[in-house]
Amino acid sequence: PSSILRRGYNMPLRLDIKRKLSARSDRVKSVDVHPTEPWVLSALYNGHLFLWNYNTQSLVKSFEVTDLPVRTAKFIARKQWVIAGSDDMQLRVYNYNTMEKVKVWEAHSDYIRCVAVHPTQPLVVSSSDDMSIKLWDWEKGWQNTMVYEGHSHYVMMVAFNPKDANTFASASLDKSIKVWGLHNANPHFTLEGHEKGVNCLDYFAGGDRPYLVSGADDKMVKVWDYQTKQCVQTMEGHQHNVATICCHPSLPLIITGGEDGTVRLWHSNTYRMEGTLSYAFERCWSIAALGGTHRVAIGYDEGTIVVKLGREDPIASMDPTGKITWAKHNEIVQANLKAVTEEVAEGERLPLATKELDVCEIYPQSLQHNRKGQLAVVCGDGEFIVYTALAWRKKSFGQALDFVWGMDTAEYAVRESLNSVKVFKQFKEAHAFRPPMLVEAIFGGALLGVRNQELLMLYDWAECRLVRRIDVCPREVYWNEVGDVVALACEESFYVLRYNKEVANAVFESGEKIPEEGIEIAFELLYEVQDTVRTAVWVGDCFIYTNGAEDSPSSRLNYTVGGQVVTLHHLDQPLYLVGYLPKENKLYLLDKHYSVVSYRLLLSVLEYQTAVVRRDFEAAAAVLPSIPHDQHNRIARFLEAQGFPEEALQVATDAEHRFELAVHLGKLDVTYEICTTADSDAKWRQLSDMALQASKLGLAEECMTRACDYAGLLMMHTSSGDAEKIDQLAVDAEAAGKGNIAFLCLFLRGRVSECLELLCRTGRVPEAAFFARTYAPSQMSRIVGLWRAELAVKNVKAAGAIADPAEFPNLFEKLELALKAEAWCAANRPQEGPASSYPQHEADGALDVLEHVSQLLANGGRVDEVMAPHSPAVSSPTPVAAAQAETAVDEAAEAAAAEAAAAAARAALRR
Repeated sequence: PSSILRRGYNMPLRLDIKRKLSARSDRVKSVDVHPTEPWVLSALYNGHLFLWNYNTQSLVKSFEVTDLPVRTAKFIARKQWVIAGSDDMQLRVYNYNTMEKVKVWEAHSDYIRCVAVHPTQPLVVSSSDDMSIKLWDWEKGWQNTMVYEGHSHYVMMVAFNPKDANTFASASLDKSIKVWGLHNANPHFTLEGHEKGVNCLDYFAGGDRPYLVSGADDKMVKVWDYQTKQCVQTMEGHQHNVATICCHPSLPLIITGGEDGTVRLWHSNTYRMEGTLSYAFERCWSIAALGGTHRVAIGYDEGTIVVKLGREDPIASMDPTGKITWAKHNEIVQANLKAVTEEVAEGERLPLATKELDVCEIYPQSLQHNRKGQLAVVCGDGEFIVYTALAWRKKSFGQALDFVWGMDTAEYAVRESLNSVKVFKQFKEAHAFRPPMLVEAIFGGALLGVRNQELLMLYDWAECRLVRRIDVCPREVYWNEVGDVVALACEESFYVLRYNKEVANAVFESGEKIPEEGIEIAFELLYEVQDTVRTAVWVGDCFIYTNGAEDSPSSRLNYTVGGQVVTLHHLDQPLYLVGYLPKENKLYLLDKHYSVVSYRLLLSVLEYQTAVVRRDFEAAAAVLPSIPHDQHNRIARFLEAQGFPEEALQVATDAEHRFELAVHLGKLDVTYEICTTADSDAKWRQLSDMALQASKLGLAEECMTRACDYAGLLMMHTSSGDAEKIDQLAVDAEAAGKGNIAFLCLFLRGRVSECLELLCRTGRVPEAAFFARTYAPSQMSRIVGLWRAELAVKNVKAAGAIADPAEFPNLFEKLELALKAEAWCAANRPQEGPASSYPQHEADGALDVLEHVSQLLANGGRVDEVMAPHSPAVSSPTPVAAAQAETAVDEAAEAAAAEAAAAAARAALRR
């Protein structure tokens, strides 16, 4: 079957080519890609080296090497060096971090064409127009340890054999290729067959074929078996000299570049040309590829290009029993997760033993098990092979650009071309149809998905009838195990829809004509999430996925139920989901190097959340006891997001979350209990606000007291007119350093002298002086003395500028009247009374005391005369009076500032 497969169904290798860097410069004669950093090194004909970052599209460093062309340059990454060879016959080594020149020496007697770095040893090979090849050892001070001679023309290129690094090959314009041993100055053998000079060569990296490839001025590309020393294939297509060649270390590609300006991609298995890259950068001189990635750097006359050939996701699939099967190059390998017996921390690599199942004759581009895991398919090179998963024996094969499984065991579909889709059941063709559009991809699951660049069409498997047309262009379609929920993963978001199979079948059975849009009522949009899905699996109604753009260095492992996204872990590298084992309660992921890691995710949590989303609360209640206590707060967050705060409060274990829920629900008793345990001022304040709103004044007062909320207590006590509590609050506030609250309490109680003493004790002597000027003029001289003494420590002249009313009474207008008004106020000290007496004293706040005393004296009265009971008098403070008192303090402070400024001005005039 394999020979028929190879002969009959050769199809193009599908590669999505993306340009990562396009940097114009002078002619680029050589390129190299750094193995770990996102860098490409360009050697320029004008004598410079450029170091580009292809992720940021920026120039990282530039080296001025010489005035003559630099024809070759390579990274020596393990030493942080670059080595360059130029037309001045010298080799130069630079440290690319410090840009220090490490070594310069004359290496050849003519232009240096190429250097090659040994993959493990401290060795570099150089070739030159002097027809020689030289070996250099940097651990011996760059000593020339060997010279290889035998070519009769320029030696254009040298390359080490990746399968045997003790040998290397050279290409020369004498039309030959020679293979050498490191420790032998004579060539092992010579390969001849090109009609003109050979410019380039490279070894096959993957597989077990002992091949190397060469390109020459005869426009030919030849594949050689270096064991049989025979040419096994000649590829034609270039219109001019073939200048450079590269065998991709990860993809089945031979990449050639020529002076015709094109880069051609050849399949390394079929030797057919898969495509041509042309960027209008004139002639191509150099190509380099990085192992383990799909990135390729190309050097042209007009600059450097870096492209990415297809996605770099690992090709792997996991069956329900926990066996992961993956394809690496052409090898099919399997590992059994259940064989891991030791405990491994989350995110750490699992110690898996692997076994090789097969060396596939096609290059795998996808590998997937069917739903039950009994069968597996490998698809690539335009072909597919179905295997039995247990014994890994071939079951079927055929032609396919894409292959997808249905819900039944042996139900699958293939895309043969851009306009043909075939459905198979039990390995026999059941249907073939041509969708009314170009088919760029197909998707399996409960329905057969067919997609172009604009829309997705979903067909039933039974008769390939249109069920629904959806105007989105998903990268991938994920169905849950039951087949009633589907996720459409698009570029920047994903949509989750519910599919009603019964409704669709009823419409089909009714014989109604299906419109172009399909059966609209068969699908219901559940939710949309603005996130990028990299890989995903369904567990019940829970959609688990890794996010992040294709080239993002990090991502998150998330899951969503009912539209709420929960982040399980932050990943510091791209990881790819392969499956979930319910018995283990673990998710399994792969990295690009096929290392397997696991993360814990409890099935009971997922089942509970799924039941809540379905509003099956009986099932949810039955599952809840099986959920570990440490997961309850995650459940509570989920319930809150779903609109069930009452249930969330019952489940939550985190005190902060319980407090938020209790406040949201207005549960005073629960909130009080939490506050008692946590004893947080902020929580007590929040509870006091809730208590006030609920008119629970006693609880509010207790909360304010526990929270030391003196402003709140002032508001409570003044509103209730509780004189004793105001007095106590003055003491407590001063002890707590809240002098402003203590001052207001004393002021509202009419204790002027105590207000003065408080201001002095708290370092507010200037304010005390101005307060005395207004309310206690008899104390002005004493307070001014204190103010002067305090100020004299810093500025004697400023202290002397402050006027004492005892020394300068003329500076204080109406001072005598103010002293008599103070005496009158002392004789008419306010009396406390019930709130019912307020109407009799409502006008007290508007009384002008100075005017009243002035009239009293003019009428022959005495300042110590007590007013009649119903005469206007200073009454007990009211809330309005409290506000007026605060205003008075502010005005006093402003007046103090103004007076101090005036004093400073007078002092300046004296100076």
